[in-house]
Amino acid sequence: MRRIVDSPWLFFILAAALLVAAAVSQFRVYTPEERALGSAEDIARIRARDDVNVIFILVDTLRADRVGAYGYPRPTTPILDSHASKGIRFAKVESQSSWTKASMASLWTGMYPQRTGVMNYSHAIPEEAVLPAELFQQAGFRTAGIWRNGWVANNFGFDQGFDLYIRPTPIRRPGVQRKTPSSHALMGTDADATESAIEFIEAYQRERFFLYIHYMDVHQYLYADTSPDFGSTFSDFYDSAIHWTDRNIGFIMDALEERDLRNRTIVVIASDHGEAFFEHGGEGHARTLYREVQQVPLVVLLPFDLAPGIVVEETVANVDIWPTVLDLVGLPSLEGAEGRSLVPLVERAGGHTVRAAEAEQLAERPVFSQLDRSWGRMGDEPKPVVAMVKGPYRYIEWHFGASPPKLFDHDADPLEKNDLAEEQPDLVAALARDIEFFLSEENTTWGGPKEVEIDEMRMHQLRALGYVIEDRRELRERERERSAEESPDGSTAQ
Repeated sequence: MRRIVDSPWLFFILAAALLVAAAVSQFRVYTPEERALGSAEDIARIRARDDVNVIFILVDTLRADRVGAYGYPRPTTPILDSHASKGIRFAKVESQSSWTKASMASLWTGMYPQRTGVMNYSHAIPEEAVLPAELFQQAGFRTAGIWRNGWVANNFGFDQGFDLYIRPTPIRRPGVQRKTPSSHALMGTDADATESAIEFIEAYQRERFFLYIHYMDVHQYLYADTSPDFGSTFSDFYDSAIHWTDRNIGFIMDALEERDLRNRTIVVIASDHGEAFFEHGGEGHARTLYREVQQVPLVVLLPFDLAPGIVVEETVANVDIWPTVLDLVGLPSLEGAEGRSLVPLVERAGGHTVRAAEAEQLAERPVFSQLDRSWGRMGDEPKPVVAMVKGPYRYIEWHFGASPPKLFDHDADPLEKNDLAEEQPDLVAALARDIEFFLSEENTTWGGPKEVEIDEMRMHQLRALGYVIEDRRELRERERERSAEESPDGSTAQ
């Protein structure tokens, strides 16, 4: 033993061990923090905490019935499905319009398009409106918005309250498939937004933050070449894009886990509208208010897991999202919001009935959506469409032309193929009165939307999303010029 202790090799071995220990100490070994379990009773306690972050993920153009958690048989959203099973899923959610700007203005303000007035290509949210990011900012949160859809750009007023509000720099990436039906392509992919979001999380993980991520690849039918081969139609490409976006959501969730932030972060996953594939004669969105463009997913993941997850079956609306999240974290409500906190419905679905009366009121109310069919045609008269979901019925009115109203019982006819309007005139009359009352309500305290000029560069960017934006005044002027150039015999002058 004496020889071992006196041997110089012992000192070499000990020195080497110390060097290895010192080197290892410089690296953080990640071991996932065990997820806490909670119940409906624990939801109300979140607002008393002072360490909870909020991440809002908006998946543009995602219809609910293409998500596994909503019953879709294809494996489009395995990551979202897994998280939703341990969180809160709202089974019937109505967006407030079928095109992004009008829908997002309602979502952020908690008001229907009738009150925001944001219905047209040139409309913007005015500075007088108070948006959720401003409330988070005032409460000391770091706020960031990362977006890829030009309809929510700074010039339309959506940047209010954000310390950082950016469109990420597009990076050309190999292995990306673009199958957009648009004649133009939006540069970059959702991976650009994901990387920017993770950089923000890394930078501000020790502070309280609010992060908004607006994904666009589902809108563009863009996906990675490693996505499942669902087929070769646009509908199949759309599903592949959903799977790719689901992976991006997974990267965000992994980033939170790796930094031990999941146990102090609320993650909200929503959509602004859906997408049609000829269910009612058309493809795309921003043209109708049928279920395929109006029913969207809404999943809320809490700082703890629910076992089992909570499913709210009552019809709710996107205008309810921010009243709900602000209620969860204990921040002031949005001024003038028509949406309501859904926490009473959540607690009731989870077996906690303290706010039962509020839950019952929420369950019985109608929800509305609106669209101006001439939103992209400069100089045209408005062509409003209004829809209401009340109980089992969807009722749609076209307030222009001679199109008759439509009535669907979505309990008996979930795909809305059987129009009942002629069979039930008394019900149609009652629902029409509800819409008339809704439309008679006064505008917001700020008096209407702000009008903005869109320069040629921004107009080109918006057209790259696939939207047709026409200046009808210029078209009419060109038509008059062509008429003036015609010779008396009707032939065109040379």
